[in-house]
Amino acid sequence: MSSTSASWTAFIKSLASYNGDLSSLTAPPFILSPTSLVEYSQYWSEHVDLFLAPNFIQQEINDVDSVELKHMVAVLRWFISTLKSQYCSRAETLGGEKKPLNPFLGELFVGKWTDESPSKTFGETLLVSEQVSHHPPITAYAIQNKTNKTTLQGYNGVRASMSATALNVRQYGHALLSYENLNEKYLITLPPLHIEGILMAAPFVELEQKSYIQSSTGYVAVIEYSGRGYFSGKSNSFKARIYKNISEAEDKTKALYTVSGQWSGVSSISRGNAVASDAQVFFDANNSKPQHLTVKPIEEQSPLESRRAWQKVAEAIRANDYNLIHEEKTKIENEQRELRKKEAADDTPWKQKFFEEIDYTTLTEEDDETGYIKLANMANLSLKNVPSGTRKGSSKDNETEAGSHWRFCPERLDTTDIVF
Repeated sequence: MSSTSASWTAFIKSLASYNGDLSSLTAPPFILSPTSLVEYSQYWSEHVDLFLAPNFIQQEINDVDSVELKHMVAVLRWFISTLKSQYCSRAETLGGEKKPLNPFLGELFVGKWTDESPSKTFGETLLVSEQVSHHPPITAYAIQNKTNKTTLQGYNGVRASMSATALNVRQYGHALLSYENLNEKYLITLPPLHIEGILMAAPFVELEQKSYIQSSTGYVAVIEYSGRGYFSGKSNSFKARIYKNISEAEDKTKALYTVSGQWSGVSSISRGNAVASDAQVFFDANNSKPQHLTVKPIEEQSPLESRRAWQKVAEAIRANDYNLIHEEKTKIENEQRELRKKEAADDTPWKQKFFEEIDYTTLTEEDDETGYIKLANMANLSLKNVPSGTRKGSSKDNETEAGSHWRFCPERLDTTDIVF
């Protein structure tokens, strides 16, 4: 047995016997990705044209659909376009899902997408991603396009546990999408997932259960995920239905549109509650090239910026130098421990740079400038710190009263010394 095989077997045994949250478990070097988790926020906007598309949709004279419904279809298309990059691009490029580097508190990843539109109507789109908490690990992010007054903000944390054959992951957090010119906002929840193929040392992600997109205009999209079964089915499958409101979503026959296919491949759209044989292509992930953001050269980055901070670790991972990986990772981890000790001794807790935590249990719909409370109520979703997409009044919802969520502070971005 090779050393890697032996290490993998030992890792599997540690997964099976570990009692805590597996997302905090230290992974062996050979399954580490050279990329920090704080970078994953960029996958929300690798199709800038789809992200901004609702801004350019107009009501035509002969339209059957309202312009608000057309906006919802466009937002759903953008959301589906984000899934391949978020959940399976690494399995394709690295031969299997890899564990990202755990970001340290205050770690930053910033960059921008340049305007590649033929008409130059997009303008620049900026990303700022920040590790706002280390225990539990939480990454907050904001994607801002000032030209078209479009902003996506959100945060993400995970809790993981092991079943007989898969690693099960519950996602915490959500995203808020605002189109200021349209006076529309959207709440987007994050689906649960599981990582299969662990026993075969070839891990890959499958999404499961449901996620929701709730529009301030009332329309709601319910996305259901499924994967390849033992005897049938295709990997990365989904079916999404758009309804007039959450009440009508209780009856699938009331769906205004249905989209079905593979989020990592081709999907199709039809009117009504089923996809017809002559359905139109909705999104083709195989033939839609992502636009990668531009990041400053490492030597020009702040010490808190991810690629500079993890440069030596990433180089060691790419070189398969396991001793050096351990050595360089340990340096960073020890530096962080010393910083936390000093902060505790000086009574000066770490201050987040671009985000703040808001306690929504103290706010009403009228007080909430983000629109989160109204959108969550429209979708009958919990406002609390529970797995994303938890229904209001469910057993999970009743387990806690805590309801704090991370929010973007755009005024801090305007005065930052970080150069994009």
